[in-house]
Amino acid sequence: MQAIEAIIPRASVEAVLTQQAAWHERERKFSMVAVVLVLVTMSLYRHLAIGHVIRRLAQGLRFLWPDSTYAVPGASAFSYRRYQLGVSTMEALFKQVARPLATRETPGAFLFERRLMALDGTTITLADTLENEVAFGRHKTGRGRTAFPQVRCLFLAEAGTHAVIDAGFWPIDTSERLGARRLLRSLKPGMLVMWDRGLHSFDLLQAATRQEADVLSRLPSHVKPEVIGPLSDGSRLVRLRPSAYHRRKAGEHLVLRLVEYTTTDKTRPGHGERHRLLTTLLDHEEAPAKELACAYHERWEVELVIDEIKTHELFSHRLRSQKPVGVLQELYGLLLAHFAVRALMHEAALVAEVDPDRLSFTHCLRVIGDAMAEFELVAAAELPRLYDRLLRDLADVRLPERRLRSNPRVVKRKMSNFKLKRRKHEHWPQPTKPFADVVALI
Repeated sequence: MQAIEAIIPRASVEAVLTQQAAWHERERKFSMVAVVLVLVTMSLYRHLAIGHVIRRLAQGLRFLWPDSTYAVPGASAFSYRRYQLGVSTMEALFKQVARPLATRETPGAFLFERRLMALDGTTITLADTLENEVAFGRHKTGRGRTAFPQVRCLFLAEAGTHAVIDAGFWPIDTSERLGARRLLRSLKPGMLVMWDRGLHSFDLLQAATRQEADVLSRLPSHVKPEVIGPLSDGSRLVRLRPSAYHRRKAGEHLVLRLVEYTTTDKTRPGHGERHRLLTTLLDHEEAPAKELACAYHERWEVELVIDEIKTHELFSHRLRSQKPVGVLQELYGLLLAHFAVRALMHEAALVAEVDPDRLSFTHCLRVIGDAMAEFELVAAAELPRLYDRLLRDLADVRLPERRLRSNPRVVKRKMSNFKLKRRKHEHWPQPTKPFADVVALI
C-alpha cells in the first residue's frame, strides 16, 4: 500500500474520517482506513472478485504476520463495513487529494502562461438492479430504454498530466451543462479551460470568467454572436448575449474573440467545414489565432482520460456495486486510484525527463498493481530505494510518437436480432424438475 500512500497519505485518510465522523467505537478487523484503501485499490484489480482483491492487498503482510492461521477478512465483511462508511468520506478524500500536478517543467502542460484544462462528460454503466435504476435511471432513446442503468459523469482534468481535479455524478437524465457548471468551482486564475460545442452556454462562459479563468471552446453553428470588429490575425472581437429575452434586454453580454478556421487535408474529419472557436483571450498578439486553433485540439486529452477510466480501469465498462451508495463510493475510489497512478506517472516522467504522454497508462497500472506486495515486505529503510525503482519501471515502456491518424465516427455493432428485454422477463418462471425428468422421446 505504500506506493499508493505516497500519493494518498494514511494521515489524510484518517483526517477525513475524523472530519466526517466516520470512525466507529468498535474497530473490527476491517478498520475504516482499510475500507477506504480497498475502495481505492479495487480499481487496480478490476479482474478480481472483492475477496481476492483483499487477499492481494494482504499478500505481503500475511507473510510477515507471526500467526499463520490468522484469517483475512472476507468480501462479506467488506460489504458490511463499506455501507457503514457511506459516501461523504470518499467524496471529501477525493476533494482533498485531487489537484493539478503539472510544474513548469512538464512538457505541454501550459500555453500562453496558462495551465491547460479540459472539461467533458461521459456515462458509465451500472449493475442492473432496481435500486440503481431508481437512483440513476436509464437513458431513453427512440428505440426504448437502455439495457442497464447509467450514471452521468463530468470530469475536469489537467490536459498535460491527465489528472482529474474535480468530478461530479448525477442521474443519467441530468444535463451535462448543469454538471459542468458545478465543476467550474475548481477553476483558478491562470487556467485555460477547453470544452466542446455540446457544452456551449452563455452561463458557462460567464461563470468561468467570474472564476478569473480563461476559456477556449467551440461554438455551435446556430449561435450567431454580434461582430464588433476584425483583428490583424484574422480573428474578430464579438459580443455574445444570453438566450433569455429579459437578460438580453437588460444589456447582459460578454465580449469575446472569435476564431474561424477550416482544414485542407481531405483525409481529416470536417475537411472544408467551418470551425468556430470562442475565447476570452482577447489579445491577438499574446494568443495568435492559429495557435488557438491548434491548441483547441488538446481538449481531446480529456477523451483519453475517459478512456483510461472506462476502458482500462473499469475493464468491463460496468461498475460492480449493486446499490447507489456503493456506486458513488466506487466512482470516487476509481478517481482516487486514477489520480494516484497519474501522479506516479508524472513523477516518473519528470525523473526520466519525458512528456507524461509518452508513458503507457496500462503498463503503469499493471506495474503499480504488481508492486503492492513488494512494498509491504520491504523494511522501512529500503522503501525509498524501492520507490525509485518503481518510478524507473513506470518510465521503462514508452509510447511511440503519436501518429497522424483519424477515424470515422462509426460503430461495428448497432442492432440486434434478439427481442428487447422487458420487465416481464426479469422474473422468468424457473424449472421445477431436473432436465432428465422432462425429456420425452418421440
